[in-house]
Amino acid sequence: MDTVEELNGTYFYAGRLNLTASELFFMIFCETTVDYFGIDDLLAVAALYSGVNNQKTRTKPEGAKEGTSRISKAMRKYFKTAKFPYGIRLPTWIGGYTPWTVERRMVTKISTFIGRTIPLTGEIILIADVSQIAYSSIRDYNRIARGNDKLW
Repeated sequence: MDTVEELNGTYFYAGRLNLTASELFFMIFCETTVDYFGIDDLLAVAALYSGVNNQKTRTKPEGAKEGTSRISKAMRKYFKTAKFPYGIRLPTWIGGYTPWTVERRMVTKISTFIGRTIPLTGEIILIADVSQIAYSSIRDYNRIARGNDKLW
């Protein structure tokens, strides 16, 4: 964190004068976000992007989602038709990145499982990062802010 002072009911932070409480929070939020960017975020975004089903594919059976993802194509090329031993079926999620649009499907093919799990892993990493950024920003802001300017 940068130097913090109070001037005539406003804040001084990161070389900026006369910041209101909301401007102070915005500055802290931006600083915290920059501090959290790292290689894991880049990998999470890449994993999430690789799972977008915007690639053309063969005609699919009725009820299947249109298109396929880059990661699914790559995994099918690498694992071909390999299946889990003993007929094991593992859950995967398709159809979106929100709880309202996602569907669970059980699969036996290794390529399908990996191709659908990598984007989900990326989403989980990004959600965890956003949660940490929000928590740290609010915590740091509340340490600086005075009286009624504090957030709960």
